[in-house]
Parts: sequence; C-alpha cells; structure tokens
Amino acid sequence: MKTVRLGSGSAYWGDLMEPAVELAERGELDYLSFDHLAELTLAILQRHRAKDPSRGYIADIVPWMDAILPVARSKGTKLITNAGGANPPAAGEKVIEIARNHGLTGTRVAVVTGDDVHDKMLELHEQGVAFPNLDTGEQDLGRIKDRIVAANAYIGAEGVVTGLEQGAHVVVTGRASDNALYVGPLMHEFGWTFEDVEKVGAAVTIGHILECAALATGSLSNFWREARPLSNIGFPFADVEESTDAVVSKLDGTGGLVTEMTIKEQLLYEVHDPANYLMPDGIADFTAPTVEQVGEDRVRVAGMTGKERPDQLKVCVGFDDGWIGEGVAMFSWPDAHDKAKNGEEIVRDRLKLLDVEPREIVFEYLGINTLHGPTAPDPECEPNEVGLRVAAHCDTREEAEVVRREILHLWTLGGVGSAIMPPGRPRPVVSLWPTLIPRDAVEIDVALLEA
Repeated sequence: MKTVRLGSGSAYWGDLMEPAVELAERGELDYLSFDHLAELTLAILQRHRAKDPSRGYIADIVPWMDAILPVARSKGTKLITNAGGANPPAAGEKVIEIARNHGLTGTRVAVVTGDDVHDKMLELHEQGVAFPNLDTGEQDLGRIKDRIVAANAYIGAEGVVTGLEQGAHVVVTGRASDNALYVGPLMHEFGWTFEDVEKVGAAVTIGHILECAALATGSLSNFWREARPLSNIGFPFADVEESTDAVVSKLDGTGGLVTEMTIKEQLLYEVHDPANYLMPDGIADFTAPTVEQVGEDRVRVAGMTGKERPDQLKVCVGFDDGWIGEGVAMFSWPDAHDKAKNGEEIVRDRLKLLDVEPREIVFEYLGINTLHGPTAPDPECEPNEVGLRVAAHCDTREEAEVVRREILHLWTLGGVGSAIMPPGRPRPVVSLWPTLIPRDAVEIDVALLEA
C-alpha cells in the first residue's frame, strides 16, 4: 500500500528553524510544509507591501529556503508554504533566486494567488452583499469599508494540487488554510478529489495534527515536563496510508514526545465544535478517530472521516481602527500591590483632568492577573514586586501619546520604589472583521516559475 510521508516545518511567523532543517536532512520526507500566517498577519504584510511593492511576504522564507531547498532537492522532498503572504509572486521570485544561487537549475516554483478578495468584496458590497461581522454580529461592512487594509479568503488545497500536477518542487501560496498545505499533497499523491469527502476529511484531520509543528510533540502541553529538552524539540511527521490511516512520529534523538495525549491535545487545539471542524477543503469530525500508541513516539490515528466542504469561505478583513498608547510601571516591596493600584487611580484621574476618554482602557497587574483577568484573586502574601500595564485604545495618535506620557509620570508619582519600563511609541490598531464570501467569488490562479 502506498504511503506518503509529510513533515511539519513551521507553525507561525518566527518559529524555530533548526527542527525543520533537521527534519529535511534526516526525515526521508516526501513533503515538508510550512505554515507562517495568523489571522491579522496579512494586514501587517499589506502595510509592508504598500511601502515597498517588492515586500509583503513572510521574510522567514529567505533563510528557511536557503537552508532547506538544497537538501530538499537532493532528497526529492517537495516544499509547500503559505509564506507568500500578501505577495506570493515576490516570494516565488525569491525562491527562484535562492535556487539559482545554489545552482539548482530546473527548480520549479508554483505561485498560488486569488486569496486577496479586497476588490471583489467591495464590488459585491456595491451589489448588496452585506458581509456581516461573525464576531460582533454587526450586519454590514459599510462602516469600515473605506478603512480596509487587507481582505483575504482562506483558500483550500486546489492551488497546491494544481502546482504539484504541474511538476513544482516548491509551492508558494498566500492565505491558504493551515491544513491545506497538507491536504494538497495527499490529494495529489492519492488522486483524491473533493467528491472523496471522507478521505479529504481525514486529510484535514492529519493536517490539523501537523500544522502547529511542535504542539504535536509536547510543546505548549500539559506534559511539558516529560517532553524535555524542549530546547531541542523535534517537529512531527506523519506516514499516511492510502486508506487514510496515519502514524505520527518525530526524529530519534530530538526533544519532545509523541503520545496519545499530545495528539489529542493538538486535535482539540483552536477547535470550536470537534464534530464539525469547518475548513475550505472539507468538514472534519475530530470525534471519529481512534488514537493508539504503537511504539515510542509513534501514534496511529485511524477512522478519520469528514463531510462535504462548505459553499462559503472565511475572510479575514483587517481595517484601521485607531491607536494604542501603552506602558508598564513597576512597583517594589513594601506595599507593591497597593502602589500598583494607586498607579491605576493616578492614570485614571490624570486622563480625566486632561479630557482624554479612550474607547477602551485596560489595567493589568503583572504577576497577579495578567493572564487570568478578573477571575484572579488578590495575593494572600506581600509580593516582592508588581507591574502595572496600561493599554488604551484611542481614536487618535495624539490621545494615545497622552496615555503613554501619563504612564511615564508614575515614575515620580507612584511612590518610593517605582520604576518605568522603556515606553514604546503609540501604534496603529488594525482590527479584525471576520466574515464569509461565496466560494465561487474566489478565483484561484497558479503560475509556474522555473530557475
């Protein structure tokens, strides 16, 4: 029975590179996939591209490809990445440049575009499509349409499949879904179509297990003690059979661990309804699989299934939404917590005196409630030190600058033992407007480059 080996090379922009290089060198992989995008990444990248049309892609693609492409070509491993971000053509050209620098003549790079739906959304909005906000319930995009920075649909594996069919050694996409980078190779290798809904659902499940890299091998886990040394963690790979059963593992000699529980943790990571995990390629059912330890750092996942893909695609719209002014003051023992609370009162009073009313202002007590918020109890003992972080969402940069300045004043107003962390400048806010677009309104294109 045919088996395809998929490796995970990245989970986010700025992830570890060394485990990906080691996996490329020792993993005997058929494919190595790299996810670099988060929900608002495209808005950041569009700003980069607006300043310089040659930018807009994830800069990690340059060192990653420089280190991995020669190894991959020598071993026959194909590379799939969404590091194209807001400018896949420029990223594709960078890969070609790297291939030429290494003398890798004949390297073919497929560039997948079509996820940028900004203009299409405005056109449809003029025709009466409202594009409601899925988070807030606001029913019409009109209020923010003139402030949109980026609008990118989560596309599926179609472009990846097409690129591989054209003989690409590297596929570079924009905002493809995280698991589409794994679904595409499986559909290509096994000849599956979107009519094979259960198999595609299994591919989505496998992609979800692998897409977060070290999260499947014990990082960000309840089992972090057992997973050590996390400093040398290994990224996961999966041997996938045509039946859709898969064995997930990692390289011998690397840190981390692969167990039933680490795989189950990842299956439930960032999931709303485990029985209906909606992706552009299909709807996976994470309640269906069996997860079985079959060896040291080897887990078999079987019985995966799914349902037909949705007829709409998620779109992340990023729009300009004011400014943030923020800073951190530190207060030492004795009475550190009381000094921090007094610091909050001072900032609130000063802003009222200056007639500055932020849209929202947050006061966090570092070491007490930064992560748990209002559910955190007051400390029962006297802390050695407490930090006060203040962040205010303002309409204008000028208001945000006032907030930043008033936090600085806690250096002298905050009582003995007060200190200030170096303050940053006010920064623009890009807010998220998640919505849906009809699938047939998104046109995918694939261009093939060759070194």
